[in-house]
Amino acid sequence: MIIYNETLSIDDSIHDEWLVWIKEHIPQVLATGKFEKATLTKVLVDEEMGGQTYSIQYRSYSREALDAYYREDADRLRRLGMEKFADKMLAFRTELQIEDEYTVSFK
Repeated sequence: MIIYNETLSIDDSIHDEWLVWIKEHIPQVLATGKFEKATLTKVLVDEEMGGQTYSIQYRSYSREALDAYYREDADRLRRLGMEKFADKMLAFRTELQIEDEYTVSFK
């Protein structure tokens, strides 16, 4: 499984509006059918330049599903955020491959 991770730095001036928007945007990304779930997290560090940072981790069904997302959906969905928030939002994206997962089991 591959995680498609977006890390976003959000200017304080648009933070509240962006947070409402991203909670509508994530279901749109999931509606492409290329991901099984998404997790929105806030990065808990004080940014030197101000603003707030978030990470969204989308779990893809497969490498092929992620590649299909890039071909069929990514440009359109990315453009929505860039048109709305322009220079008040900085994003970078990474791919993470899950090697193994562990859980704690209490008995």
